[in-house]
Amino acid sequence: MRRMKAIKLLLAASTLALAACGGGTPEETEDAHAPVDAQLLAAATGSTAAMTRGSVPSAPGASQVTLSGHTFEVRNGSGGPGPNAWSNQNVWVDANGWLHLKISQQAGQWSCAEIWSDEALGFGTYQFKIAGHPETLDRNVVLGLFNYPTPDIGPDGTNEIDIEFATWGAAQTQHGNWTVWPAVAGPAQTTHAWDVANTGGLSTHRFNWTSRQIAFQSLAGFTNRNTGLYANWTFAPTDFLSRVPQHPMPLHMNFWLFQGQAPSDAQEAEIVVTEFLFTPARRSR
Repeated sequence: MRRMKAIKLLLAASTLALAACGGGTPEETEDAHAPVDAQLLAAATGSTAAMTRGSVPSAPGASQVTLSGHTFEVRNGSGGPGPNAWSNQNVWVDANGWLHLKISQQAGQWSCAEIWSDEALGFGTYQFKIAGHPETLDRNVVLGLFNYPTPDIGPDGTNEIDIEFATWGAAQTQHGNWTVWPAVAGPAQTTHAWDVANTGGLSTHRFNWTSRQIAFQSLAGFTNRNTGLYANWTFAPTDFLSRVPQHPMPLHMNFWLFQGQAPSDAQEAEIVVTEFLFTPARRSR
């Protein structure tokens, strides 16, 4: 539930915008937090000259952003999770059509980033392509990619499907978390923690949601297939009507600080989502 988790990617927008800058790949550098090499991104996406389809570049401070054909509202203010301060200055879409979410510090105050879709998305496959190293997150930094219910669907603590990257203040060793919150109040959530691999700075994460189950996958590289699959988990309870969310919900992405605590390394952080793809489930004839 707005338990949105994070990635310490330190990808400066100026670095990503350089289509031909040199330098080693993440595997060739000793600093796992270093910016992802622009040539590596160019090779993975086909061309830095071609914008991600359906994205619209925007400057920090916008109230809305468009990524991969979907319009998202940008959060500004304060509140949970954390609690944290949230700033629209921490969200923008660059010239490549890639979404940036940032945790920044201004005048001694830390602020975070969150967006949510204007539309409610239902059964289908949700896929996110990210650049960076989720396996090296600061212990207080969280990246969340998830569905979250509107009040008419259910209260906080229900009807949520999470891909999260966090160690929750170092409470666990694994950086990956897949969580499904029940469709009704009462039952507990079900979480599967897993080890995030060093994929060289490029990875794809997805879940397929049906009325009976939710199947999660994490893959090395940018892919629309099962190439590079290294972790997966399927949640398929027998009492699926009460355990699996059944109604369309907005999609959220956020980058935030666990319990509102500053990063333990005192460094600002940034995550880049190069593409979000939603494929609705086929209707039965």
